[in-house]
Amino acid sequence: MAPRLGKPRLLADARVYLSGPMDFVASRAAEKRFGWRNRVGEFLRELGVTVFDPWRKPDVRGFHQYGIEDEATTERLRTLWTFRRGAAGARARAECAESFWPSLHADLRMVDTSDFVIAYCPVNIYSVGTPHEVILCRQQRKPVLFVSPPVQFPALTELEQHLAGDRRGTAILERLKTSVPIKPNPDAIPSFWYMPLIGGEHFFDGFGFEPYRRSFGWKPIRLDEEEAARPPKHPLLPFLHAVNRQLPKKWDRTQKRFVPNDDWLLWKVKRARRGAQMVTIRRS
Repeated sequence: MAPRLGKPRLLADARVYLSGPMDFVASRAAEKRFGWRNRVGEFLRELGVTVFDPWRKPDVRGFHQYGIEDEATTERLRTLWTFRRGAAGARARAECAESFWPSLHADLRMVDTSDFVIAYCPVNIYSVGTPHEVILCRQQRKPVLFVSPPVQFPALTELEQHLAGDRRGTAILERLKTSVPIKPNPDAIPSFWYMPLIGGEHFFDGFGFEPYRRSFGWKPIRLDEEEAARPPKHPLLPFLHAVNRQLPKKWDRTQKRFVPNDDWLLWKVKRARRGAQMVTIRRS
């Protein structure tokens, strides 16, 4: 079958890590099987990119299943964790930390190895690993493509309407909204801390799956409904498609114009009979 996105060019042989919440999503099993990483990974592989997905860590030579995490491993750690003081509590916490270290180590090594990172960061899902990975990537002056989707709760609106005449029920709901907290972000505005960290041209308010769904044969998922209700103004996938042909630029506040962005260092590697040698940097 002919390539659906054209011939791999600038992104050929690049490496990308897919960062985003895994632990506090609604369903880890559903996220692993149907989540955004599956589609974005397939899209990138079509462009010749090597994709690092923390749900499906690559094999590590000499370390069988190093860093593999699933619901069973995380549930065991939750059961083991304690705030108990003394030697018994210290041993339990040390075991938790030591047990999860391979996962943390493997994920950060994949960030180290990547040319850029894609981070999915809805403001309503708690995540610790994602900021760590984003910061590590930016410390190395590598691009982070940051997806901050709109966050809305239509079911909450329905419930508020349903309880309109129920004073006690409405009061309980208001306490719930405060304690969770439930805070809509309909305009997809990312945390202000991320803005100087990421750079203004690498924020996206969605993936933009719809134009590619038929050619890739993607079955409907919840994200499709959300993007249909509010189509992204700056979607990720068309941006990636364009990067394969021309490297993106950044805005220079001093010159008041777009200038080359040297965060996008994509090595052009010449393969030899053994190993490889870096020849030059790919340019637009």
